[in-house]
Amino acid sequence: MASPFEMTALASGHKYSVILPTYNERKNLPIIVWLIAKTFSENELDWEIIIVDDASPDGTQEVAKQLIGVYGEDRILLKPRAGKLGLGTAYIHGLNFCTGNFVIIMDADFSHHPKFIPEFIRLQHQYNLDIVTGTRYRSSTTPSIRGQVTPGGVYGWDLKRKVISRGANFFADTVLNPGVSDLTGSFRLYRREVLRNVISQVQSKGYVFQMEMMARARAMGYTVGEVPITFVDRIFGESKLGADEIVGFAKGVWALFTSI
Repeated sequence: MASPFEMTALASGHKYSVILPTYNERKNLPIIVWLIAKTFSENELDWEIIIVDDASPDGTQEVAKQLIGVYGEDRILLKPRAGKLGLGTAYIHGLNFCTGNFVIIMDADFSHHPKFIPEFIRLQHQYNLDIVTGTRYRSSTTPSIRGQVTPGGVYGWDLKRKVISRGANFFADTVLNPGVSDLTGSFRLYRREVLRNVISQVQSKGYVFQMEMMARARAMGYTVGEVPITFVDRIFGESKLGADEIVGFAKGVWALFTSI
């Protein structure tokens, strides 16, 4: 893992914008923001967080406003929307307010730990990549970098959900062949303009959205690297995956196969 001194040298002149889509994340938001701020501060990186809240009824926006008071308006931006309008449009909305030349997308529920962000930056810099994505299903970075890396994994899921996730990624990889091990992951670093270009072409919603993002990025010729991450099921709130979502995923893969 790179030292703070090395990270400062690597990221000199760069700014990192984190887009955090939220819905009913009142309990999670203060902690994840603290972890993100701590990670950037310890590595002496320039940063900001754009919170895109979809009219959470639990008081998420009130918590976000308190965080602005703690960290400052230059670090935390609250950009709410009128209702639940989808993940893709949340990223598009957040992009309008990003001032960094790199954008990180991640979940606000602790599924994605900010401690992996420096490794994303390190890999991006070493190979001048357009995109770096976290993977639950590799034990080393792709392309490789020197140093010890913790293998990717999933915690908090039962066997059924692990099998479904691995099977979905295997199916999608076989059909689409994008050369990425974790197509459905949502912890990624993009060059800002790359994200803007790719997301403008995406048509899918739901569980297929992240997969289409990666498939289209590859089809557009962008370079992609992978960093192993440990994914932890959400701490507070509910996560649902049912038969309808699985069928929708399969249909989405086929639609991409016939259109990309």
